[in-house]
Amino acid sequence: MAGVKGQVQKRGVERRRAMVDAAIELFARQGVRGTGVAAIAERAGATPSALIHHFGSKDGLVRAVLEEADRRALERLSVPSGAEPTLDQAFDWFVRDAEHTAAAERDLAALHTTLTAENLEPGSALHTWFRDRGRALRAHLVSLFARAMADGSARAGLDASTLAAETAAFVEGAHLVWLLDPERVDLAAVHRSYFEGLAARLR
Repeated sequence: MAGVKGQVQKRGVERRRAMVDAAIELFARQGVRGTGVAAIAERAGATPSALIHHFGSKDGLVRAVLEEADRRALERLSVPSGAEPTLDQAFDWFVRDAEHTAAAERDLAALHTTLTAENLEPGSALHTWFRDRGRALRAHLVSLFARAMADGSARAGLDASTLAAETAAFVEGAHLVWLLDPERVDLAAVHRSYFEGLAARLR
């Protein structure tokens, strides 16, 4: 029975992944508002009721898409499991992630930026998700800067919280500027310049 249960769970994971992949494709092409649950289910070879069973609602599916985008980004960090990145590793990751986004993930970046703007107000469907994600990112950055001061790769006495907010604001703002004018804004070059300058400031 254990083997059968495992197979059922595996099929469930595969169906869920197919639905998320279908949603990413259709959201990128038609936007969230222009894409219905039925179209996503059809694209994934499932029924609308099956999709709702897995995600609870369309908003739940949108959250799953955003979480998948974050998961893919973290996979690219290339730090051993359980290890914390050094300052140089983290800054290099931001640059490499910008390179990857510009080359292959523009639609996901646009989706993320659009949904952030649509959920600024408390009470909107994804406000809490975006707020908590932002807090988590800043907390990771605070830890990064604190470790750098502790190990000597950054000078002592820096305000880690302000640096974390500044870095998060740069990343979000750079993506917006690039999305509006990708022909004239080199996302990777802007990131490289910013993080090289930040590294010099910290030392």
